[in-house]
Parts: sequence; C-alpha cells; structure tokens
Amino acid sequence: MKTRILLLIAFLGFAFTMQAQKFAYVDTKYILENIPEYQSAQNTLDELSMEWQSELEVKFKEIDSLYKAFQSEAFLLPEDAKIKRQDEIIAKEKEAKSLQKKYFGTDGDLTKKRQELLKPIQDKVFNAIEELAESGAYAVIFDKSGSVSMIYTNPKYDKSDEVLEMLGLSPGGVSNE
Repeated sequence: MKTRILLLIAFLGFAFTMQAQKFAYVDTKYILENIPEYQSAQNTLDELSMEWQSELEVKFKEIDSLYKAFQSEAFLLPEDAKIKRQDEIIAKEKEAKSLQKKYFGTDGDLTKKRQELLKPIQDKVFNAIEELAESGAYAVIFDKSGSVSMIYTNPKYDKSDEVLEMLGLSPGGVSNE
C-alpha cells in the first residue's frame, strides 16, 4: 500500500515534467525465465533445497520415533533413565532445529547459495536494462513483474525482448551468439 502511494505521489510530482520523457517497461520474470543460466541456477537451488529438506525429515522422523518409544516405555523406566532419555530427545531436537536454521534460515546456506548463483545473473540483467534506458533515453523503465501494478500496458513499450537481445539471447532462451 505504501509503495503504491509513493508511486502515485512520484507520478503526480513528475506529471508536469514528463511531457517529453519516454517510459518503457520490462518483465524481469520473463527475462530471467529466458536465461538458461538462471534456470540452471534455479534447478541447482531446488535440488539442494530438496536434499536438505529430506535430510531434515529423516532427523525429525528419528526424533518422533524416539519420543514415541519413550512414551510407551516411560512408565517402566526409573526416574534417572527417564530424564536421560528426555534430555537425549531434546538434544536431538535442538540439533535438528539448528540444522534447519543453518540451511533455511534468513542468513542460511540456501540464502547464501541463492545470492552466489543468482546475483551475477540479476546484475547482468540490471546492467542491460540500465544500458537500454541510457541508449533509448528512457526516463523510467518499470518492471511489470514486481509489486508495482499496471492496469494497462501497451506491448509496443515492452522492452523485455530487447534486454534479452542485449544479453545475447533470444526470447526462447537460446543464445544468439
């Protein structure tokens, strides 16, 4: 909501100076989907995520089995053995949650790997868009795949294919080189 209000204010503020300025839009989602390296990086991230998720599922199933076994045997165990088993289950649960945070947390391995694999590609796209804006004398280039919504877009102003061409790709993700 705040983004839309700020966008509206910016539009109104520039309304009087926009008469001679050019505008265009791109669809970065479409552009990225047509870059083979991006798809490859995304597949790598998906595989890594599934691998780590499977590893965590095994650990949590083991913890669940230990807990169920403890519940069924608890009435037979002496107090010190109960405490020892509970501590063991709690320790394994903490270990699994720590591993989950390590893999999938805000600063986790998946986030770092995503940054490592995707940022260079995203930077290339941004640089191509910036070059397009400068060479085409565009005052503003919108991204229609983001949170800024556009009610109407005239396809003649869509510069997504030009960005792909500047990256040496065709709209089908095939290299023009």
